[in-house]
Amino acid sequence: MKVAIIAANGGMFDAYKVFNIATAAAATDAEVGIFFTFEGLNLIHNEAHKNLALPAGKEHFQEGFKKANVPPVDELVSMAGEMGVKMIACQMTMDVMSLEKEQFVEGIDVGGAVTFLTFAQDADVTLTF
Repeated sequence: MKVAIIAANGGMFDAYKVFNIATAAAATDAEVGIFFTFEGLNLIHNEAHKNLALPAGKEHFQEGFKKANVPPVDELVSMAGEMGVKMIACQMTMDVMSLEKEQFVEGIDVGGAVTFLTFAQDADVTLTF
């Protein structure tokens, strides 16, 4: 199976959605690629992914995550990398936001929409968060 994910949003809930699906798919030996664009770049930014805020009024989820033994986002990012999930940072968005590859977690690729489309063209599952 091949799974292609677009991460265009950068909140904590977005991170859990993206990395839960990605790591679950990778655990089944699926080939997984995530294209991070606009606010989605927060999910792989060296500092931002460690400090994602819950939406206002949803702070109670933090306790629920702990009770359910849900790993923190930074652990999920590391797990995804270790499991071979291909993480592509959008070059155009990086240029617009004056970001450099060194500002992101190790192991990412930088590419444009065509890079992701080439990966996703024969995907069995395509998701956007």
